[in-house]
Amino acid sequence: MGALAFVFSSGWASGLNCYLVVLVLGIADRVHDTDQVPNVLQRWDVLGVAAALYAMEFVADKIPYVDSTWDAVSTAIRPTAGAVVGVLLAGQADSLNGAVAAVVGGGSALLSHAVKAGTRLAINSSPEPVTNIGASITEDLLVVGVVWFAIQHPEAAAAIAALLLAAGLVLLYALARLVRRGWRRWKGRDPALDPA
Repeated sequence: MGALAFVFSSGWASGLNCYLVVLVLGIADRVHDTDQVPNVLQRWDVLGVAAALYAMEFVADKIPYVDSTWDAVSTAIRPTAGAVVGVLLAGQADSLNGAVAAVVGGGSALLSHAVKAGTRLAINSSPEPVTNIGASITEDLLVVGVVWFAIQHPEAAAAIAALLLAAGLVLLYALARLVRRGWRRWKGRDPALDPA
């Protein structure tokens, strides 16, 4: 059960920033040599590629509209990374446990990616870049905190990730309703009454 909880937490975090997840897991395994994290993630080439891709995402994630483009490209990458990390954490790619881990990791990554991409679209309606920067830094801190915590306390971290995912889905639903209501008002306005 602990392994599945660890897979869920890392999958949720992968939906926000999969490169940072690989980086945190690899560094944690290199520093503490934990049994939960496969040794392949602590290799220098894996850490180097993850660090380079994280640096690109760190910059792209803070620029309005560039972040949404990056999210669109990452729609296939983040859930796939969540599934791959899930299989690696399960340790048995050719078993039913590996398949379940892939579904749990990829599924939670897909849901958290949808929350991230949707809320970023809403944030981009604001003309200033401060909200983008704040949201990006908050996401990165959550990823580091949840993944690091999941290494020692997988069940508690999975509960935290589940709460954050549920809150994000509720927020995304509320934002979608707000946007839909605004769209209906905009479509229903009479151009003859428009002062412009």
